Amino acid sequence: MTTERHTPRPHRQDPHDRRARPRSDWGAPTHCPIVRTLETVGTKSAYVLLREAFYGATRFEEFVERTDTSEPVVAARLRELTADGLLEKFPYQEPGQRTRSGYRLTEKGSDLLPVLVAMMRWGDRWLFPDGGRVELKHTGCGSPVHAVLQCEAGHDVAPDAIDLAVKPRPKRRPSAAA
Repeated sequence: MTTERHTPRPHRQDPHDRRARPRSDWGAPTHCPIVRTLETVGTKSAYVLLREAFYGATRFEEFVERTDTSEPVVAARLRELTADGLLEKFPYQEPGQRTRSGYRLTEKGSDLLPVLVAMMRWGDRWLFPDGGRVELKHTGCGSPVHAVLQCEAGHDVAPDAIDLAVKPRPKRRPSAAA
């Protein structure tokens, strides 16, 4: 099966106007959610730590062992992911030991699961033709889990069925001094 490459069509204000709005009208790249997301979790080690948090790791030693990443890098990434609100610290204590910090996903961090699932499925298809070593299965029925592109109405959406639209800029609130 071959996959055709599709380019999303820019949104047009007038359906009879076949010219796309100039890309320069869309605003600075700093307002791009993809850019901002990569600035937040744009390192391989950040994605790998998030993967392990999804798989159930909570302790520093687990993150180091499971990711084969050095302790200084794991410590730095855990600090960054916590500061960015993707992970939160919680105290735990083994009997006879001092209290230590564990890490768990926040709602913000959990919202990245579809991204990681999509990356995993893409890697399985294009980088590991014989399949990766891990498969995600639905606990309820045992079927493989996929990330799916859908509209808010629940329709599956193909790449060539997406229109790009520039959101209106938020209106500024009048200042209290005015």
